[in-house]
Amino acid sequence: MSTPKAEACEQTTLQITGMTCAACATRIEKGLKKIDGVTDANVNLALEKATVTFDPKLTNVSEMEGKVVQLGYDTVKEAVELQITGMTCAACATRIEKGLNKLSGVTGANVNLALETAHVEYNPAMVDVRDIQNKVTQLGYKAEPKEEVMDAGQRRQKEITKQKRKFFISAILALPLLWSMVSHFSFMSWIWLPDLFMNPWFQLALATPVQFYIGGHFYVGAYKALVNKSANMDVLIALGTSAAYFYSLYLTVEWASNGAGHHGPDMYYETSAVLITLVLLGKLFEMLAKGRTSEAIKTLMGLQAKTALVVRDGVEQSVPIEEVVVGDIVIVRPGDKIAVDGEIIEGRTSVDESMLTGESLPVEKQTGDTVIGATLNKNGVIRIAATKVGKDTALAQIIKVVEEAQGSKAPIQRIADVISGIFVPIVVGIAIVAFLIWYFFVSPGEFAQALEIGIAVLVIACPCALGLATPTSIMAGSGRAAEFGILFKGGEHLETTHLINTVVLDKTGTVTKGKPELTDIIVQGIDEQSFLSIVGTAEKNSEHPLAEAIVSGIINKGIELGNTDEFEAIPGFGISAVVNGQKVLAGTRKLMTKYNISFEDALPQMEQLEESGKTAMLIAIDDKYAGLVAVADTIKETSKEAVERLKKMGIEVVMITGDNGRTAAAIAKEAGIDHVLAEVLPEGKAEEVKKLQAQGKKVAMVGDGINDAPALAIADIGMAVGTGTDVAMETADVTLMRGDLNSIPDAIYMSRKTMKNINQNFFWALGYNSIGIPVAALGLLAPWVAGAAMALSSVSVVLNALRLQRIKLGKNGASKL
Repeated sequence: MSTPKAEACEQTTLQITGMTCAACATRIEKGLKKIDGVTDANVNLALEKATVTFDPKLTNVSEMEGKVVQLGYDTVKEAVELQITGMTCAACATRIEKGLNKLSGVTGANVNLALETAHVEYNPAMVDVRDIQNKVTQLGYKAEPKEEVMDAGQRRQKEITKQKRKFFISAILALPLLWSMVSHFSFMSWIWLPDLFMNPWFQLALATPVQFYIGGHFYVGAYKALVNKSANMDVLIALGTSAAYFYSLYLTVEWASNGAGHHGPDMYYETSAVLITLVLLGKLFEMLAKGRTSEAIKTLMGLQAKTALVVRDGVEQSVPIEEVVVGDIVIVRPGDKIAVDGEIIEGRTSVDESMLTGESLPVEKQTGDTVIGATLNKNGVIRIAATKVGKDTALAQIIKVVEEAQGSKAPIQRIADVISGIFVPIVVGIAIVAFLIWYFFVSPGEFAQALEIGIAVLVIACPCALGLATPTSIMAGSGRAAEFGILFKGGEHLETTHLINTVVLDKTGTVTKGKPELTDIIVQGIDEQSFLSIVGTAEKNSEHPLAEAIVSGIINKGIELGNTDEFEAIPGFGISAVVNGQKVLAGTRKLMTKYNISFEDALPQMEQLEESGKTAMLIAIDDKYAGLVAVADTIKETSKEAVERLKKMGIEVVMITGDNGRTAAAIAKEAGIDHVLAEVLPEGKAEEVKKLQAQGKKVAMVGDGINDAPALAIADIGMAVGTGTDVAMETADVTLMRGDLNSIPDAIYMSRKTMKNINQNFFWALGYNSIGIPVAALGLLAPWVAGAAMALSSVSVVLNALRLQRIKLGKNGASKL
């Protein structure tokens, strides 16, 4: 698990090339952590990314990239040529150059005044061309790319195309060798075999390009690993194939020196060539499958609008979404996607927000309301002022959370890290021992047979599957969850969630709709209109949902509100205000008791209202009880269903609220919740969570308000309802983008399925090696069969992880994000 970032620390992401197995990822991780100033490093083999937390005063990205190169790998850097307009002198060029070089993620910028161009090298994981262009614009100039820049998907496609080409060349060259080998089996003796295929020189001609051209990168990788006193998959493949190739070369030279008869001796060129071909095929399948694990990101990015209709200098013009800036006036027509987050300044409409909230019914919007980018405008023309653009929009933040979760490391990955660190040297040792036992004891003097067994042990034991076991499942699981509006903020949270056995639900806005309505008014010694005017004026400064309901209900009765002379919110109690010189108190029994207000006459009516599920608030004017108002907040339609699902999963459900016991009990009974913690002050919610944890329970806290943040932070898993406040979402480990409480059992179910998937992958990866190594050492596996099994193991792990993408969430299957 990542260590918490210090205040002075920054985080960067490096895209790394050249990793082949878990041993590579572990070595890079250890190397980066040795850099002075690096507080944490997490290398994800599946994503080929390193996330590094560091102190910028002690180190920088260039030093980290240098370390990666020193370890024998490389970092992906992009370069773009920009056409700059607006420069007038050398000072302009210098200014742009300095500005770009200060941009986080830019590794080098060179501006040419004469050609009016800028050559910029950058890390695509940290910054993109649009950010670079925006920086130039910010400096007072304009920049346009002179050439198209590849995105991550295009780079992956290019790698896949390259891998396909190498595989097909290797397969064509290895096929005649495989043909000659298969024909030696007694049950395949009927196959016609051209004499040429048995000629050692012909076999050498076919095997050599496969060994050194197609398989050349194995030698490079093995050399770099050994130079850095480490070992990885490349070492195993290079050792195994080289042993077969060079032994065959020795036999070829010996055959030639003895007169080169019609048929040569039994060769092992096919062993090395077929092994390399199978490894390439496995890696190709692996790359194709890994590409599918990031489908969730592609789906989310596909929701974005591509262009926006903006008003600039009084003229409407369509511009790419990347060119919209904060403050732009954006026109959205019926049927169009809303381009960016903003506030409606003109027009009325209804907006389909189902991609975020899961709510199928469109939401009515008018002037002053906020809208979210990527949602769909249904039936009215609106003008919005852009408030958040680019990486700041709600959708961009969702994509960022999913990307970070997919790139993070679950604690269970530590098992693979430890094993992979010692795995390859142990396997090499076992292979040498197996060779010696066969050569000296089992089949004395049979060098070829002993060599085959040693090669089989080397090849079957590659730790690729072990390294992919966790990250592929985390990528697929968190991605699939995101499609249903469940955002895990990291692999550690996805792992921990499956342990949850107690769920604590905040009442208002979580179990209930959070939109209460004014239902009852009881006055004593004052006329109702004056009473409501005073109460409404006092409550209008409060942000509490119950206060909003009271004010809204009073305004709907046509009563005008005045202004307060003083106002104070008393968390957990109510409010104190001064209206037209009169002191007003509105709130709970505790508030009245605190100020020594007698309210015994109101108790029977108050209790009756509370038993029916309403929240009653006592009102005192000038230190005398003046009446009460009651509001009702109905539970969400899906709350009861979600609670039932949680109980069926063996999870205890607790409701926590600052409301009084009777009202809380009525709401809990309606939702099917058996355990209630009522009249809990905001600061007390965290304490109640601690008490549950002290009983040995794994607690998930679910809330949507600012006062839930401490409890969300202290719980084993904090779940924020996404329709709530930004503070709650920031504090939480899991964000439920929809207000539907079914997302809670869905999140736990997804975590359980992901952990089961990871355990299956570990069982297969470790079981495969545990069985495969002794079987190979006993001489029961030909090297090419071992190679095929090794390739299959990696592919099977990735394909098993992809099964998570087919999971249906919700009682009847939820709609997708």
